[in-house]
Amino acid sequence: MSRDGARRGEILDAAARLFATAGIRATLKDIADAAGILAGSLYHHFDSKDAIVAELIRRYHAALDGVAQAAVEELRRPGGRPPDELVVAFGEAIAGCAVQHRAAVLLSYYEPPVGASDELVQVSARTPSVVRAVLLELLEAGRDSGWLRPGVDLALLADRMCQSMIHVGIGVSHRLPGADRLPALRCRILLEGVAAGPVDGAALDRSAAFAAAQEQIASWPEADELAEAGRPALIRAAARAEFGRRGYEATTIRDIAAAAGVSVAGVYRVADSKEQLLASIMTSYIEALNAGWRAVLAAPAGAVERLDALLWLNAMIMERYSEEFRIQFGALRQSPPTSPDLAWSFPSQLRQVKKLLTDGGRDGDLRLTGSSADVRARSLFELLFTPDDIVSAVGPRGALELARDTVLRGAARPAALERPALEPAQSATGVLPTTS
Repeated sequence: MSRDGARRGEILDAAARLFATAGIRATLKDIADAAGILAGSLYHHFDSKDAIVAELIRRYHAALDGVAQAAVEELRRPGGRPPDELVVAFGEAIAGCAVQHRAAVLLSYYEPPVGASDELVQVSARTPSVVRAVLLELLEAGRDSGWLRPGVDLALLADRMCQSMIHVGIGVSHRLPGADRLPALRCRILLEGVAAGPVDGAALDRSAAFAAAQEQIASWPEADELAEAGRPALIRAAARAEFGRRGYEATTIRDIAAAAGVSVAGVYRVADSKEQLLASIMTSYIEALNAGWRAVLAAPAGAVERLDALLWLNAMIMERYSEEFRIQFGALRQSPPTSPDLAWSFPSQLRQVKKLLTDGGRDGDLRLTGSSADVRARSLFELLFTPDDIVSAVGPRGALELARDTVLRGAARPAALERPALEPAQSATGVLPTTS
């Protein structure tokens, strides 16, 4: 590699570390300082911050494509590993790639900032379609071999699993002791399920926990009720949309004012700060989420029934409050988040999931082994929220059916689960790589 090429790589590595901790608001001077060079020297390699971000995202997608190509070659190699092992190993490889390129995952989670270059807009719009296609091919091979049950929507499962693996790169779970097992645990949950016995959808619809969820959902204001009249409501709606599309950190008061068609002073007449505006937007969502979880978990029902009701409640949350969830989820990239308002419900919900797993395991209703109780809870917690694009594509009820077919029943045939539980397959390095 040439000296210029090596220096370019050093700048990208420094920028990746900075973006992974400081976010998109990091400046070119910050990047130059992190790389140990003068700001003027940086322009010899990159003409803008957008060019650096675009290159980081390109490197990430190139790495994903390489992981996909390796999986395809192994699938088609005679005498290779069976599909169940390949799927888990591929999931681990996707997660490892997401952690290694964590900055790019975070930078591409939201739309680029206002005024971003055409190059950055174009590269940010790319989706991980190659790894999804390969994961679908692996799952289809598993169904053909008799490992997976017929009737499971494998295209949706591939999308769900792919997103779950990539989300390992968001948040701080990958830093926990035993976090190298987290991707395989998530794969196991989707493939083997956590319900210890048969799952009857009609019976679950009649459970006390499901009724509690329905009662909470019915109490939520309708979407048109949330659309208040007047300038304050117009500004809050604009802020909600901008925070949801571009993230809390990257959105400025000026951006909100432009989206609402008012002056910056007009925004400040509604809220004293961006954080106060955020709190006014998130309050209804947090109240609905917390009240729903409390009602479901307090219902006189078994662990599987309560888990199912949470899946339904969260699917409806994704339909009604998708932007609020997106704002909160994206903020979990650091601990604590920049704004404490963005972590309102996460710690308590994680404790509730851990208790649900403990109680369900003790009563013989749930099965999930491997790693620590904390990692098991974190593995399951993310899977309780079906991504908003899947909910949008198939509706909340379709999202619930997918979750019942995977998180509860497991996509694998029951006979396939009589063998010892899947142990996490080793990635190329044996553990998840550290943040780049």
